[in-house]
Amino acid sequence: MEITAAMIRELRSKTGLGIMKCKGALKESNGDLEEAIDYLRKKGMADASKKSHRTTSEGRVAYYIHHSGKLGVLVEIQCETDFVAKTDDFDEMVRGIAMHIASADPSYVGKEEIPEAILNRERDVFRGQVDEMGNKPANIIEKIIEGKLNKFYSQVCLLEQPYVKDDSMTVNEYLKSVIAKLGENMVIKRFARIALGEE
Repeated sequence: MEITAAMIRELRSKTGLGIMKCKGALKESNGDLEEAIDYLRKKGMADASKKSHRTTSEGRVAYYIHHSGKLGVLVEIQCETDFVAKTDDFDEMVRGIAMHIASADPSYVGKEEIPEAILNRERDVFRGQVDEMGNKPANIIEKIIEGKLNKFYSQVCLLEQPYVKDDSMTVNEYLKSVIAKLGENMVIKRFARIALGEE
């Protein structure tokens, strides 16, 4: 199938990626726009994982204040170079993630930050819920508990939450797509969300 300039332009407008990457993805997907997007997302994640060992010592602290003035967020996102930290794409990502934190109210950046005591308590609750379902084989019980834990992660961990600006991907997948686009490792280091009147 012939890949036209219009097809490339449309894919570029949806992904923000360069002409050659978009053309290659369209060739791989025989001109199917949605398949090309999926291909680029998968490739982006592979590219991003290769960069995950690189040191991040630059970046930005950004803020988001809700229009009511009663909710604010500070977020620190690190990258490898000052050059990337000053790009419009990095700025857009940092602001988008700050807005996401304001909206989705995560408690932790990633799963590894959750204290073991909280995880054990959640597992106990889930085990109790499974016991209420009746007699089930041990392997099924563990799968149900694992599924409930994954749902818990998607509620409390920033990286596991569906991204508010595009809920077809998680915040982690969105971050990896920006890493693939800008070619540098990036890390969401920490955040603080303050709502008026909350303890």
